[in-house]
Amino acid sequence: MTTSHAIEIAGLTKSYGDQVVLRGVDLAVPRGTVLALLGSNGAGKTTVVRILSTLLRADGGSATVDGFDVAAEAARVRESISLTGQFAAVDEILTGRENLVLVAQLRRLEHPQRIADELLERFALSDAAGRRTATYSGGMRRRLDIAMSLIGDPPVLFLDEPTTGLDPQSRNEVWQTVRELAGHGTTVLLTTQYLEEAEQLADRIAILHEGRIIAEGTLAELRQLFPPTVVEYVEKQPTLEEVFLAIVGHDDAGHTAARNAEHAVTQGEPR
Repeated sequence: MTTSHAIEIAGLTKSYGDQVVLRGVDLAVPRGTVLALLGSNGAGKTTVVRILSTLLRADGGSATVDGFDVAAEAARVRESISLTGQFAAVDEILTGRENLVLVAQLRRLEHPQRIADELLERFALSDAAGRRTATYSGGMRRRLDIAMSLIGDPPVLFLDEPTTGLDPQSRNEVWQTVRELAGHGTTVLLTTQYLEEAEQLADRIAILHEGRIIAEGTLAELRQLFPPTVVEYVEKQPTLEEVFLAIVGHDDAGHTAARNAEHAVTQGEPR
């Protein structure tokens, strides 16, 4: 079944006892796009993801993923999706390749070794393929986790706060991975508390507040909701993240700035 939207939600409600979490969520995500679902802690972001991934049943409303109803066609939905939670779900005893091979075998796919090698190459993990994942950095573990999620080529991927707890370098690695997924046509629903993350990655942004979507659109469209700006000329100082990435050598602009500073020092010029 094919529709223009990979995800469609209408009037979704959910309560836990007396606590109402979702009060009628409406949302549509076009195929092959990245949608960032923003909201504070307790806004209901993870609840939405759990309902869409068939891990939780809604109290009311409807939702379809890849054209399949999450309540009536749960098995078909699970065939169409993959879910990456807030923490990397990798087996630390196994190597990177063994983790991928295991998932491919569980999905009963042919040529699991070849699938693993292709994903290791795609996610720049080939050099670490034979190492136990306990030795991986946070960014490497998250990239492996996402690679495992893509086995079987699911058309829809849910990323629930994928960069929680990661350092700036690892976060940038995950961002690049998400950009590549979108470039390959995967539909991504990303929940995050980091507004910069949404700015960097999302085609569209939805804001979930007190159980409802209160705003949705592109970044440019959401900016139109803000009062008119006043133009002022101020000196822009680099952010701490830009300084950090420049120092450790993970930013092209930082490399240039570092070289310029070094040149100035060697020439006896003031910094």
